[in-house]
Amino acid sequence: MPISADHTRIAKPSLADYLAVMTRAVFQGGLSWAAIDSQWEALRESFDDFDIAEVARYRTPDIERLMTTDGILHSKRKIEATIKNAATILELDKEYKGFRNYLRSLRSYEELTADLKRRFKFVGAISAYYFLYRVGEEVPPFKQWIKTVEGDHPRIEEMVGEQKSKAVKK
Repeated sequence: MPISADHTRIAKPSLADYLAVMTRAVFQGGLSWAAIDSQWEALRESFDDFDIAEVARYRTPDIERLMTTDGILHSKRKIEATIKNAATILELDKEYKGFRNYLRSLRSYEELTADLKRRFKFVGAISAYYFLYRVGEEVPPFKQWIKTVEGDHPRIEEMVGEQKSKAVKK
């Protein structure tokens, strides 16, 4: 099943969903959201629909293939981060008998984001918030959280606001 190109929350994420959302956050770092939105289908196809076991097995020939694939960002560090992150998700999924169990094993949002930043490549405060929000985990209210990071980040505020207004309409 193709991973959604939008930014809606995912009620019951699969391992592919977790990897897709994390990859979107990783690739977006330093770029506009629109840039990655426009590349999303090519990224999804290039990373085998985020089949996590497949991506975790990528090696040098796969990295070289991705570095020459039309329509996607050619960042070797972000490609390698996606491969490493896939392997990490698989390890945590096995260790905790479910990746969601891992996400819910830490006591607080602060502990969880610190652990995500430690374990995963190219995951910082903003990408951790985006990731956790998208995969349906509890995050601090945006107006409280935004005070803890530098900058305004209007795109994340817009996505969170859109989701709240959609939830109200249901």
